[in-house]
Amino acid sequence: MKLLQIFRLRKFIFVNILLFSYVILNLLDGERGLVSYIEKLNIKEQLLIEKKSIRNQLNIIEMKNNLLTNTIDLDYLETLYREKFMVGKPNEKIYKKFNDN
Repeated sequence: MKLLQIFRLRKFIFVNILLFSYVILNLLDGERGLVSYIEKLNIKEQLLIEKKSIRNQLNIIEMKNNLLTNTIDLDYLETLYREKFMVGKPNEKIYKKFNDN
């Protein structure tokens, strides 16, 4: 009888250890676990940064479009003319800004 009780107790402890380890592994490494959560937070941050960058580029393009279409802005046209054709007045120094893109 004592031997049977010892086996039942050990079986109970063994099953509890297996269940506990299964739950812990799923909490840490499962599809909805802690590691996956951290990876998704990193992806979210990268997407938000990319969204800001794209929104800034869109605002710049809209501003340039408005300068050229609504009313003719002669100062902006002159700036474009000087940048594209490298034209300047005599004895004028022209500094060109290089984009990294």
